[in-house]
Amino acid sequence: MATALVTGGTAGIGAAFARAFAERGDDLVLVARDVDRLRQVAAELTERHGVRVEVLGADLAHRQDTERVAERLRSSTSPVDILVNNAGFGVHAKLLAEDTTPHERAFDVMCRAVLILSAAAGRSMAQRGRGAIINVSSTAGYVTLGGYSAIKAWVTSYTEGLAVELAGSGVTATALCPGWVRTEFHQRAGIGTSKIPGPLWLQADHLVAEALQDVDAGKVISIPSRRYRMLIFCARHAPRPVVRGLSAKISSSRRQG
Repeated sequence: MATALVTGGTAGIGAAFARAFAERGDDLVLVARDVDRLRQVAAELTERHGVRVEVLGADLAHRQDTERVAERLRSSTSPVDILVNNAGFGVHAKLLAEDTTPHERAFDVMCRAVLILSAAAGRSMAQRGRGAIINVSSTAGYVTLGGYSAIKAWVTSYTEGLAVELAGSGVTATALCPGWVRTEFHQRAGIGTSKIPGPLWLQADHLVAEALQDVDAGKVISIPSRRYRMLIFCARHAPRPVVRGLSAKISSSRRQG
C-alpha cells in the first residue's frame, strides 16, 4: 500500500487518478482550491474503498500555498510515494492580449508549482530509494496552440530532464500527455468542442489505467491510446510549418465550436 498526492484531485483526470489509487488500496492526499468539494470526494472514496484520504486546500497560483503542499511532500513521518501534478486549466487568452494575467496564472499553476512540488517530492523519494512522479502534460505540447501548448511543452521537457537527474535513484518521472478527454476541462476554459471528431475523445478512467501501466514500466513519456501515439509521431516528424498550419485550423475550429 502506498500514499499518493494528487493536485487537482476533485475533477477530471485528477479525480480519475484518485479513484484508481483508492481502488487498489492506496491512501490519498488530495489537493484543490475547493475545500468543500475536497471533503465530499474524500468521504466518497473512504466510504467506497476504505482508504484514508487527507485533504489539503491550496491554490497553487499562490507561492505560499504551493509551499504548504511541498512541505507535505517533504514529510518523513507520513511519506508520499506517488506525486501526480495534475492541477491545471485551459488558457484561451491570446498571446497578444494586453492583459497577460491568464498566462501568468497558468505559468504559476502549471510550471512553477510543478517545478517546486516535483523537486520536493523527488528529493524525499530519492532519500527513501523509491517513488514515482507523474506530471500531467498534454499532446498540445507537440503542436502550437498558443500559451497552453508552450506550457505543456515545458512540462514534458522538464519531466524528461527530471527523469535524467533521478536515474538510478529508484524514483521515476513520467510526463502524461493525453489528447482530448471527456471532462469539464474544456467547458470551464470556454473552449468549443463540437467539431472535435468522436474517435479523438478519451475516457479519463481508461486514460489513467494506461498511464499507470506506463509508470510501472518506467516510461518517461506516456501517450495513452494507439491513435494518439500515431498522431504525435506524425506531429514530431512533420515539418514545423505544417504543424503550425494544422494548429491554426484546430484553433479556428475550437473558436467556432
